[in-house]
Amino acid sequence: MKSKIFQFSFLLVGLMLILLTSCEKKETKLQQPKKLSIITTLFPTYDFTREIVKDKANVSLLLPPGVEPHSFNPKPSDITEIHKADVFIITNIYMEPWATEILKGVTNPNLIVVDSSKGIKFLKETHHHSHGKEHKHEAFDPHIWLDFSNALIMIDNILEELIKKDPANAEFYKNNAENYKLKLIQLDEQFKNSLSNCKKNIFISGGHLSFSYFANRYNLKYLSAYGVNPEAEPTPRELKKIINLIKKHNLKYIFYEELITPRIAETISKETGVQLLMLHSAHNISKDDFATGQTFLAIMEKNLMNLKKALECL
Repeated sequence: MKSKIFQFSFLLVGLMLILLTSCEKKETKLQQPKKLSIITTLFPTYDFTREIVKDKANVSLLLPPGVEPHSFNPKPSDITEIHKADVFIITNIYMEPWATEILKGVTNPNLIVVDSSKGIKFLKETHHHSHGKEHKHEAFDPHIWLDFSNALIMIDNILEELIKKDPANAEFYKNNAENYKLKLIQLDEQFKNSLSNCKKNIFISGGHLSFSYFANRYNLKYLSAYGVNPEAEPTPRELKKIINLIKKHNLKYIFYEELITPRIAETISKETGVQLLMLHSAHNISKDDFATGQTFLAIMEKNLMNLKKALECL
């Protein structure tokens, strides 16, 4: 009889322990709310967002690392992920024209869509290119992040919507955003100081037109072989103009861009004897750079080094 009572007591204690453990696990789950799911379209918005949220949210980059963004169109699986997300951040409608159509079909009423360009004044781009005959093509330049004053506005726009979606972490997000903005402001000052005392004030790219905002910011002259769209081939007249400018200003370097074969830059280099240097517009990064945690700030610091070299800064 005592043995049965002991066995029953043992089983009762075991059952209570199981129940208590189960309750503790449930409480732990309740104490750890689900992290926000945030999808960003381009590397700058991805990097700005992860600097704001740190480990409080899951941030993903829709554009696959290594892919050139101007020709990118999301797959059905990408669209499904957007529909399931809590926050979807675009750079602007000129950079991601496909976003407007996709969002018309969004069925998730809780999805917050952030246009990071809100309040930014766009530059117009007028560029001659050839499709059988030469003509003018007018468009808005989407590369807003390459003016750091615009980047600050983008960060504020992202922050504002994240706080609406996740007010519990508002102070955390605000502090991170302010700290990151200070780093951007400091880097902006470095660019201003470094590029204000150079022998040259013009730089030429064999890539597409992406540094107009940047050139305006630092009072530089800028010319590219391609227009906003890197698929629009430069005309012979444009190439001749570039070659003449290189000779006129006695330039020693021509820039090429990331993720695109520098065919035009190499052609101009052979024709003029100038050397090639990378100027990274940070649309996207390579798979290797993504894996090692490359940052927007690090890319821009490297750009500054190369620009100082090309412009012969003192």
